Parts: sequence; structure tokens; C-alpha cells
Amino acid sequence: MVYFWLDASAAVKNYITEEGTPEMQHFFTHVPAEQMIFLYESVGEIISVFVGRRNLGKRNPKSPRGITEEHFNQIKQQFDAAVTYCPEVKKVHANESQKDAALHFLEKHSLNNTDTQILRCALDEANQLRIVGDNLIFISSDTALLNAARKEGLPTFNPETGSKRAIDVLINPP
Repeated sequence: MVYFWLDASAAVKNYITEEGTPEMQHFFTHVPAEQMIFLYESVGEIISVFVGRRNLGKRNPKSPRGITEEHFNQIKQQFDAAVTYCPEVKKVHANESQKDAALHFLEKHSLNNTDTQILRCALDEANQLRIVGDNLIFISSDTALLNAARKEGLPTFNPETGSKRAIDVLINPP
């Protein structure tokens, strides 16, 4: 089976229209919740993006990046149902050992602290899945994080440069 580690930079595209939105909407429509994995902190990061876009919409209603209160409530409710409170979606908490091990990625890949933990936990999850014959695909639109994941041996997908067809192949490998 194939599992998907989702970074906030990609997952948010399912809810807020930007480059890669059609691909992520396709992904969320076709991938079962039990095949999705997030770092728990990424859930908060996604909600923070929603709040920021709502606040921008309040300050500048004509901003193309802002959203209305109504839109915020709608996407927050959808996200909570699909991810935050969905028991089938796996939400990983980085333990102290993983946080310590992630520190070397700060210099090695020039990542921020949260991204180092995302990468460390995704690598650990991928290693566990491989033991039982499963695979993990790392999904992000953060190019630095994608490059680091590739260098560490994780297969990746970027919704800003990938296609719905590529998602279909990832979901159902030939």
C-alpha cells in the first residue's frame, strides 16, 4: 500500500485556491483518509494559514489572497472533518529522540526547525512502512523541503508542478 505524508504547504491548497489547488483537490477526493499522514504541528500550521487569510480579507476585502469569514468557517469545518478530527488520518507527534535527530538537518539542508522535524518523522515513518512492504510519498510545495526529502531518499510530489495523472499513478502504481 502507498501512504502519503502531507506537508502544510501542499495540504492547504485543497482549501484555498492557489497554484496546485486542482491537484490537491483531486488528491483529497481520491486518497482514503487512512493513507494520509501529517505531523501534528502541521495541522495547526494549516489552520494558522486559514486564520491569516481571513485576517487579510478583513483588513483588505479586495485582496485576492484574503478570504471572507464565511469562507473561513467553511474551509475550517471541511478541514476539521477531513483531517483534524478524522480518526483515520494519522497525526504523528515528534518524540524527543526525533527532535534531537532532526537537528542535523538544520545545517545539512538549510531547513527551519519545524521542517527538520517533518523530514525526520517522515523518514522514520517511511522506514517502518518499508518493513511491511508499503511505501510513503512525501507531498509538499516547499522546494527546500522537497529537495531535502529527495536527497534523503523519499519519493516526492509537488502539486505546483505535478499533475492529476501523476497523482493517479502514485495512488495506483502500475
